Amino acid sequence: MMMGKIVGVALVGLTQFLLWIILTFALVSVAKGVLMPDKSIDQVVMSQTNNSIMGAPNGVAIDTNAKNFMPDESEIELAFEAIGSINFGTMLLAFLFYFLGGYLLYGALFAAIGSAVDNDADTQQFMMPITIPLILSIVAMQGVASNPEGQLAFWMSMIPFTSPIIMMARIPFGVPLWEVLLSGSILVLSFIACTWMAAKIYRTGILMYGKKVTYKELFKWLRYRNY
Repeated sequence: MMMGKIVGVALVGLTQFLLWIILTFALVSVAKGVLMPDKSIDQVVMSQTNNSIMGAPNGVAIDTNAKNFMPDESEIELAFEAIGSINFGTMLLAFLFYFLGGYLLYGALFAAIGSAVDNDADTQQFMMPITIPLILSIVAMQGVASNPEGQLAFWMSMIPFTSPIIMMARIPFGVPLWEVLLSGSILVLSFIACTWMAAKIYRTGILMYGKKVTYKELFKWLRYRNY
Protein backbone atom coordinates (compact mmCIF):
# COMPACT_ATOMS: atom_id res chain seq x y z
CA MET A 1 0.00 0.00 0.00
CA MET A 2 2.80 2.42 0.89
CA MET A 3 4.69 1.59 -2.29
CA GLY A 4 1.57 2.20 -4.36
CA LYS A 5 1.19 5.68 -2.88
CA ILE A 6 4.85 6.53 -3.57
CA VAL A 7 4.68 5.35 -7.19
CA GLY A 8 1.35 7.10 -7.78
CA VAL A 9 2.62 10.46 -6.58
CA ALA A 10 5.83 9.99 -8.60
CA LEU A 11 3.84 9.39 -11.79
CA VAL A 12 1.77 12.52 -11.16
CA GLY A 13 4.95 14.57 -10.76
CA LEU A 14 6.45 12.99 -13.88
CA THR A 15 3.36 13.88 -15.92
CA GLN A 16 3.65 17.50 -14.79
CA PHE A 17 7.33 17.68 -15.78
CA LEU A 18 6.62 16.13 -19.18
CA LEU A 19 4.02 18.81 -19.81
CA TRP A 20 6.61 21.46 -18.90
CA ILE A 21 9.11 19.89 -21.32
CA ILE A 22 6.59 19.92 -24.18
CA LEU A 23 5.69 23.54 -23.43
CA THR A 24 9.38 24.52 -23.31
CA PHE A 25 10.09 22.94 -26.70
CA ALA A 26 7.09 24.74 -28.17
CA LEU A 27 8.19 28.11 -26.77
CA VAL A 28 11.78 27.62 -28.01
CA SER A 29 10.55 26.72 -31.49
CA VAL A 30 8.29 29.78 -31.64
CA ALA A 31 11.03 32.07 -30.30
CA LYS A 32 13.53 30.72 -32.83
CA GLY A 33 11.10 31.35 -35.67
CA VAL A 34 10.43 34.92 -34.52
CA LEU A 35 13.95 35.97 -33.51
CA MET A 36 15.91 34.04 -36.16
CA PRO A 37 14.13 34.44 -39.52
CA ASP A 38 15.30 32.73 -42.69
CA LYS A 39 17.42 35.69 -43.66
CA SER A 40 20.92 35.08 -42.34
CA ILE A 41 22.67 37.48 -40.01
CA ASP A 42 25.46 38.05 -42.55
CA GLN A 43 22.94 39.26 -45.11
CA VAL A 44 21.28 41.60 -42.63
CA VAL A 45 24.59 43.06 -41.43
CA MET A 46 25.81 43.50 -45.02
CA SER A 47 22.58 45.29 -45.91
CA GLN A 48 22.89 47.58 -42.89
CA THR A 49 26.51 48.37 -43.73
CA ASN A 50 25.77 49.08 -47.41
CA ASN A 51 22.94 51.40 -46.49
CA SER A 52 25.21 53.28 -44.10
CA ILE A 53 27.92 53.64 -46.75
CA MET A 54 25.46 54.80 -49.39
CA GLY A 55 24.06 57.48 -47.09
CA ALA A 56 27.36 58.65 -45.59
CA PRO A 57 29.12 61.80 -46.82
CA ASN A 58 32.46 61.38 -48.60
CA GLY A 59 32.15 57.60 -48.47
CA VAL A 60 32.57 57.49 -44.69
CA ALA A 61 30.57 54.60 -43.30
CA ILE A 62 28.12 55.43 -40.56
CA ASP A 63 27.64 51.91 -39.24
CA THR A 64 26.16 52.71 -35.86
CA ASN A 65 23.00 50.77 -36.63
CA ALA A 66 25.00 47.79 -37.84
CA LYS A 67 27.14 47.77 -34.74
CA ASN A 68 24.13 48.01 -32.50
CA PHE A 69 22.44 45.30 -34.49
CA MET A 70 25.24 42.76 -34.55
CA PRO A 71 25.62 41.92 -30.84
CA ASP A 72 21.89 41.31 -30.36
CA GLU A 73 21.58 39.00 -33.35
CA SER A 74 24.86 37.22 -32.70
CA GLU A 75 23.97 36.60 -29.06
CA ILE A 76 20.63 35.16 -30.07
CA GLU A 77 22.29 32.99 -32.70
CA LEU A 78 24.89 31.70 -30.23
CA ALA A 79 22.18 30.96 -27.68
CA PHE A 80 20.22 28.86 -30.16
CA GLU A 81 23.41 27.13 -31.33
CA ALA A 82 24.18 26.20 -27.71
CA ILE A 83 20.67 24.86 -27.27
CA GLY A 84 20.94 22.93 -30.52
CA SER A 85 24.23 21.31 -29.47
CA ILE A 86 22.57 19.64 -26.47
CA ASN A 87 21.67 15.98 -26.94
CA PHE A 88 18.06 16.22 -25.84
CA GLY A 89 17.48 12.48 -26.27
CA THR A 90 20.17 11.63 -23.72
CA MET A 91 19.04 14.46 -21.45
CA LEU A 92 15.44 13.26 -21.53
CA LEU A 93 16.36 9.66 -20.71
CA ALA A 94 18.66 10.77 -17.91
CA PHE A 95 16.01 13.12 -16.58
CA LEU A 96 13.37 10.38 -16.52
CA PHE A 97 15.68 7.99 -14.70
CA TYR A 98 17.05 10.43 -12.13
CA PHE A 99 13.69 12.09 -11.58
CA LEU A 100 11.99 8.77 -10.87
CA GLY A 101 14.93 7.44 -8.86
CA GLY A 102 15.27 10.57 -6.75
CA TYR A 103 11.53 10.96 -6.33
CA LEU A 104 11.08 7.35 -5.21
CA LEU A 105 14.07 7.57 -2.87
CA TYR A 106 12.87 10.71 -1.12
CA GLY A 107 9.28 9.51 -1.31
CA ALA A 108 10.22 6.39 0.65
CA LEU A 109 12.01 8.49 3.27
CA PHE A 110 9.11 10.93 3.63
CA ALA A 111 6.67 8.03 3.82
CA ALA A 112 8.73 6.55 6.64
CA ILE A 113 8.63 9.87 8.50
CA GLY A 114 4.90 10.22 7.95
CA SER A 115 4.24 6.77 9.37
CA ALA A 116 6.51 7.30 12.37
CA VAL A 117 5.02 10.57 13.68
CA ASP A 118 1.46 11.71 14.32
CA ASN A 119 1.85 15.52 14.45
CA ASP A 120 3.70 18.27 12.56
CA ALA A 121 5.90 19.27 15.49
CA ASP A 122 7.57 15.85 15.66
CA THR A 123 8.12 15.86 11.90
CA GLN A 124 10.65 18.73 11.95
CA GLN A 125 13.42 16.77 13.69
CA PHE A 126 13.36 14.15 10.91
CA MET A 127 12.80 16.48 7.95
CA MET A 128 15.95 18.57 8.31
CA PRO A 129 18.52 15.75 7.74
CA ILE A 130 16.64 14.74 4.59
CA THR A 131 16.30 18.22 3.11
CA ILE A 132 19.92 19.25 3.78
CA PRO A 133 21.33 17.16 0.86
CA LEU A 134 18.83 18.79 -1.51
CA ILE A 135 19.83 22.26 -0.35
CA LEU A 136 23.53 21.43 -0.70
CA SER A 137 22.94 20.12 -4.22
CA ILE A 138 21.27 23.35 -5.32
CA VAL A 139 24.04 25.44 -3.73
CA ALA A 140 26.77 23.33 -5.37
CA MET A 141 25.23 23.41 -8.86
CA GLN A 142 27.11 26.56 -9.91
CA GLY A 143 30.46 25.10 -8.87
CA VAL A 144 29.64 21.80 -10.57
CA ALA A 145 28.69 23.57 -13.81
CA SER A 146 31.98 25.51 -13.82
CA ASN A 147 34.03 22.37 -13.13
CA PRO A 148 31.95 19.29 -14.07
CA GLU A 149 34.97 16.97 -13.90
CA GLY A 150 36.14 18.03 -10.44
CA GLN A 151 36.20 15.90 -7.31
CA LEU A 152 33.21 17.72 -5.81
CA ALA A 153 31.11 17.07 -8.91
CA PHE A 154 32.16 13.42 -9.06
CA TRP A 155 31.44 12.50 -5.46
CA MET A 156 28.20 14.44 -5.25
CA SER A 157 27.01 12.66 -8.39
CA MET A 158 27.71 9.31 -6.67
CA ILE A 159 25.91 10.07 -3.39
CA PRO A 160 22.30 8.97 -3.95
CA PHE A 161 20.82 11.90 -2.02
CA THR A 162 22.54 14.46 -4.28
CA SER A 163 23.05 12.56 -7.55
CA PRO A 164 19.57 13.27 -9.05
CA ILE A 165 20.43 16.98 -9.17
CA ILE A 166 24.22 17.00 -9.59
CA MET A 167 24.37 14.34 -12.31
CA MET A 168 21.76 16.19 -14.35
CA ALA A 169 23.92 19.32 -14.05
CA ARG A 170 26.96 17.37 -15.34
CA ILE A 171 25.44 15.38 -18.21
CA PRO A 172 25.18 18.33 -20.69
CA PHE A 173 28.98 18.73 -20.42
CA GLY A 174 29.64 15.05 -21.11
CA VAL A 175 30.02 12.35 -18.47
CA PRO A 176 31.75 8.96 -18.95
CA LEU A 177 29.27 6.12 -19.28
CA TRP A 178 30.73 4.18 -16.36
CA GLU A 179 30.09 7.11 -14.03
CA VAL A 180 26.46 7.31 -15.11
CA LEU A 181 26.01 3.55 -14.67
CA LEU A 182 27.70 3.57 -11.26
CA SER A 183 25.67 6.54 -10.08
CA GLY A 184 22.43 4.99 -11.33
CA SER A 185 23.19 1.64 -9.69
CA ILE A 186 23.89 3.29 -6.33
CA LEU A 187 20.66 5.28 -6.63
CA VAL A 188 18.58 2.16 -7.37
CA LEU A 189 20.17 0.15 -4.54
CA SER A 190 19.65 3.06 -2.14
CA PHE A 191 16.00 3.29 -3.13
CA ILE A 192 15.51 -0.43 -2.47
CA ALA A 193 17.21 -0.13 0.93
CA CYS A 194 15.20 2.97 1.89
CA THR A 195 11.96 1.31 0.79
CA TRP A 196 12.75 -1.72 2.97
CA MET A 197 13.47 0.53 5.96
CA ALA A 198 10.36 2.60 5.31
CA ALA A 199 8.23 -0.56 5.20
CA LYS A 200 9.68 -1.72 8.54
CA ILE A 201 9.00 1.68 10.11
CA TYR A 202 5.51 1.81 8.59
CA ARG A 203 4.46 -1.58 9.94
CA THR A 204 5.66 -0.67 13.43
CA GLY A 205 4.71 3.02 13.39
CA ILE A 206 1.01 2.44 12.75
CA LEU A 207 0.88 0.51 16.04
CA MET A 208 2.66 3.23 18.05
CA TYR A 209 0.11 6.02 17.85
CA GLY A 210 0.63 8.74 20.46
CA LYS A 211 4.21 7.76 21.28
CA LYS A 212 6.96 10.35 20.74
CA VAL A 213 9.52 8.94 18.35
CA THR A 214 13.28 9.52 18.49
CA TYR A 215 16.13 8.35 16.27
CA LYS A 216 16.99 5.71 18.83
CA GLU A 217 13.42 4.45 18.70
CA LEU A 218 13.51 4.30 14.89
CA PHE A 219 16.67 2.18 14.90
CA LYS A 220 14.97 -0.11 17.39
CA TRP A 221 11.99 -0.47 15.06
CA LEU A 222 14.30 -1.50 12.22
CA ARG A 223 15.49 -4.44 14.31
CA TYR A 224 11.99 -5.68 15.03
CA ARG A 225 10.84 -8.82 13.26
CA ASN A 226 7.52 -8.31 11.56
CA TYR A 227 5.40 -11.38 11.05
